Amino acid sequence: MHRQQTADLRRENVNLSQRIQGATLDLYALDSKLRHVQAQLATLNTQRAKIAHERQSVRRQLDITRQNVRTAQRHVAMLVHTLYEQQSNDALAVVLDARSLDEAIAGLDEIGRSERANAQVAIRSRDAQRALGELSSKLAQQDARIRTLQDAAARTAASLAGTDRTRRQYLAVLANRRRLNNSEIAAIEAQAQASATAAASAPPASVPVQTTATGTLTVTATGYAMGGTTATGLPVGYGTVAVDPSVIPLGTRLTIPGYGHGVAADTGSAVQGAAIDLWFPSVSEAQAWGRRVITITLD
Repeated sequence: MHRQQTADLRRENVNLSQRIQGATLDLYALDSKLRHVQAQLATLNTQRAKIAHERQSVRRQLDITRQNVRTAQRHVAMLVHTLYEQQSNDALAVVLDARSLDEAIAGLDEIGRSERANAQVAIRSRDAQRALGELSSKLAQQDARIRTLQDAAARTAASLAGTDRTRRQYLAVLANRRRLNNSEIAAIEAQAQASATAAASAPPASVPVQTTATGTLTVTATGYAMGGTTATGLPVGYGTVAVDPSVIPLGTRLTIPGYGHGVAADTGSAVQGAAIDLWFPSVSEAQAWGRRVITITLD
C-alpha cells in the first residue's frame, strides 16, 4: 500500500512541477510586459512635463505680446491725440495751415506715418495673438492625447501588477503542496522501513491456507503503521486489515486474537495467501506486534 501511496504522490509532484514551470514562464512574460508598460508610462510623463513647460512659455510670450501691443497702441494714441490737439489730423487743414510746401508735406507724412503705425500695430497684434493661440491650442490637444495614453498605460500597469501578484500566490501554493508531498513521501517511506525492520526481527513462518468448518483460518499476521487510504477507499485506522482477496474477501469481518475486531478493507503486494497486515497507530506498536502466526475467525 505504501508503494502505491508514494507512487501517487510522486506522480502528483511531477504534475505540480510542470504547472510550476508553466506558471513561472507566465510570470516572466508578465514581468516583461509590466516593465515595458512602466517604461512607456515614464516616457509619457516626460513628454507631458515637456508640453506643460512649452505651454507655460507660450502663455508668457502671449502675455508679453499683449503688453507690447498695449504699449504700442498707447504710443499711437498719444501721437494721434497730439495731432488732434494741433488740429493736424485733417489732411486739408494741414495743407491750408502750412506756411510752406515743405511744412505741408511734412505734416501729411506725419499723419500717414501715424496711420500706418496704427495699422501695423493692429496687424502685429492679431497675427501674434492668432499664432500664439494656435500654438496653445495645439499644445493643449497634445497634452490631452498624452493624458489619455497615460491613463490607458496606468490601467494596463495596474492590471498586470494584479495578475503578477495572483500568479506569485499561485506559485507559492503549488510549491507548498509539493513540499508537503515530499514530506509525506519521506514519512511513508520511514514508516515502511520501520515496518520492514519489525517484520524482519520476527521469525518467518509459512502457513498454508486452511479454513475449518467453523470459519477459522490460520494466518501470518504482520503489524504496520502508515497513513493514507485503503484499497476500498476507506481511511486507515485501527481495525483496518490488509488481506489477499482470493483468500479473504474484502469486507469480511475478522476476530483477531491479541488485536480485536477488524475488517478486510485493504490489499498489498506483499500480502499473499494466508497472510494479513494489521494497522497500528504508531510504529512502536507495530514493532511490538511484529510478525506472528495466529488463528483468526471469519465472521
